[in-house]
Amino acid sequence: MTGFHGEYQSTIDAKGRFLLPGSLKKQLAEGETHFIVSRGFEKCLTLYPIKSWQGILDRISQLNDFDPKVRQFRRQFLGGATEVELDGAGRILLPATLREFALPGKEIVLAAALDRFEIWDASKYKQLFEDFSADEFSNLAQEVMAGIKKQD
Repeated sequence: MTGFHGEYQSTIDAKGRFLLPGSLKKQLAEGETHFIVSRGFEKCLTLYPIKSWQGILDRISQLNDFDPKVRQFRRQFLGGATEVELDGAGRILLPATLREFALPGKEIVLAAALDRFEIWDASKYKQLFEDFSADEFSNLAQEVMAGIKKQD
């Protein structure tokens, strides 16, 4: 997989479900219907295809259990992580505790993040870009990408 791309809008219904947009679904591996949804780092949720989640678990399982920071990280990162699946209509049910954590409204944005998608409250997502100037983005890009060598 080369990675997911795009931003997709959806709406959470009264039962806590959202329709996975068709354009996003086309980017999934054939037959991919099971995901893990968990708390994200910036008050969003993260939707991982099972294959991506397994790679993360493999790395986390190698961390030192005797380090209190590792234990705290595991609690924060793994707590609330829930397996979800597409229903017959192409919807995903989000657990109430995770919706309460990150999604106060009904309008959401699913934003690609390489091997996963972030699920944002639409107004919070819009605010991210309004609060970040073009110059700030340019400076961030320069800082983050500085160590990557150009490929021919």
